[in-house]
Amino acid sequence: MGIISWIILGLIAGFIGSKIVNKTGQGMIMDIVLGIVGAIVGGLIFSAFGSAGVTGLNIWSLIVAVIGSVVVLWAYHQFSGKRTL
Repeated sequence: MGIISWIILGLIAGFIGSKIVNKTGQGMIMDIVLGIVGAIVGGLIFSAFGSAGVTGLNIWSLIVAVIGSVVVLWAYHQFSGKRTL
C-alpha cells in the first residue's frame, strides 16, 4: 500500500474515529496522524485474533482502521485530557 493510500485511509479513519469518540475532529493533520496510527493498531489487534488487518484501500481496511483509531483516540484523550478529581 502506497503512502498516498495510507494518508487517504488515515484521514477517513481518523475523521470517523474522532466523530465517534468526541463528536469533533482533532484537525486535519491530527486526524490523519491518529488515523494512520489507528490503522496500524487496528491491524495489530485484528492480526492478534487471527483475522486479516489492513489489506489495501478497501472497506475491510477502513473498518479495521476506524476501530484502531477509536482505540488510539480513546487512549490519546485519557493521557492528554485534563483530569478532575
